Amino acid sequence: MTDAALPTIKLNNSNSIPQIGLGLWQMDNEKECRTAVEAAINAGYRHFDSAQAYGNERFLGDGLQDAYQQNPGLEREDIFITTKLRNENQYFDGVIPSFDESLDNLQMDYVDLFLVHFPVTELRRPAWHKMQEIATSGRTKDIGVSNYTIKHLEELLNECDIKPAVNQVELHVFLQQPELRQYCDDNGIIVEAYSPLAHGNGLEEPALVEIGSKYGKSSAQIMIKWCAQTNMVVLPKSITKERIESNIDIFDFELNEEDLAKIASLEKDFRTCWDPTNVN
Repeated sequence: MTDAALPTIKLNNSNSIPQIGLGLWQMDNEKECRTAVEAAINAGYRHFDSAQAYGNERFLGDGLQDAYQQNPGLEREDIFITTKLRNENQYFDGVIPSFDESLDNLQMDYVDLFLVHFPVTELRRPAWHKMQEIATSGRTKDIGVSNYTIKHLEELLNECDIKPAVNQVELHVFLQQPELRQYCDDNGIIVEAYSPLAHGNGLEEPALVEIGSKYGKSSAQIMIKWCAQTNMVVLPKSITKERIESNIDIFDFELNEEDLAKIASLEKDFRTCWDPTNVN
């Protein structure tokens, strides 16, 4: 797999985002994180998803510096980097200083995407104004949100000057969120699926195993493929070289209508992470 083969999706300001990225959640061990970044670069990943709360921005930055040295011709512009605003940094005066620290940790003068990590009541609205300042400065190419429901997006769209480019949410075949996906599509917001493998829950699901056997793929690859084929950006996470390589090997087949119908029937409203549903 090479970076040239990676599909991209246009964001609402015409920038592009690689459709698959390596999620870095829980990679708080420096050696594991840097090894995973190296394996991902070698497998063709060019999109990395970090966050202030993950505590690994520095590891990612170091790993990328290694990658530039090991891969002549690989430049910062070839890589898409996301980080996210930690909840406790959403207070008005905390946004920009924490972002400055993120850039320092990542060893970059800009990121490609900066997200509000969670819709914290009373803090998310003033935080967005500071996010817009950062976007206007050019130090992030795009801004967006994470874990936002329709009501949170409606609130934001009613008052923002810059529309969020993405909404990153937990989304997989057992938590399909069709209403949220439709709302985002109607408003030009790309959905990013985190935890697309539901933390390993359901990998033995017979329907997924059956579909996978038809294409010579694993059930995990079918779960990732479903996200990508339904126009989402997908962020599988692994520290294992073989799984990192396997997770990106999903662009040589297409699910047919029968497959998609079977997958649609797997909806269980099953969450494994944060649930923002009742956040006011």
